Amino acid sequence: MTELSELEQQSLDEIPHPSLPDGSNIYGSTKVFPDYKAENGETYFTLVHGIAHESSVSFVAILQATRALRKGFESAIYFYGPGSLNCLATRGFPTTGNSAFPGEHNINNSLKTFIAEGGKVFCCRFGLSLHGAREEDLIEGVIPTHPLDVQDALIHYARKGAIINSTYMF
Repeated sequence: MTELSELEQQSLDEIPHPSLPDGSNIYGSTKVFPDYKAENGETYFTLVHGIAHESSVSFVAILQATRALRKGFESAIYFYGPGSLNCLATRGFPTTGNSAFPGEHNINNSLKTFIAEGGKVFCCRFGLSLHGAREEDLIEGVIPTHPLDVQDALIHYARKGAIINSTYMF
């Protein structure tokens, strides 16, 4: 064990660590809003303009879209700009599919689950091209789209009365 100075040991001993055992409640569990489910024909549309692993924006947007899907909403996610990089199946190190750190494939796995459960994922080809990503590197089931589709997709889902979640990073 590392030798500690008297002051280092004093600092450690001031407050016991951890102060609470695993499983301790430190937050209440009251849900304030009703647990809404989709009504017939309701749609949930998510726009993502955030880079994978640069913040939680992209990952949380996928989780929210999946939750909406499981509540019965027709749910779709549209990745554009740098968000397009979230759709790459080629993530990994030292080879594709290998996680260089825990969670490296959270986005990939979550998108695969979303698609398998009936969600639609769109990815802007121009967003891919901005970063040198290839269309053939998309996760299976991701639908490549024309750059002019971003606005028209938004209009399409707005006209359907969709709940629109637009996430943006940068």
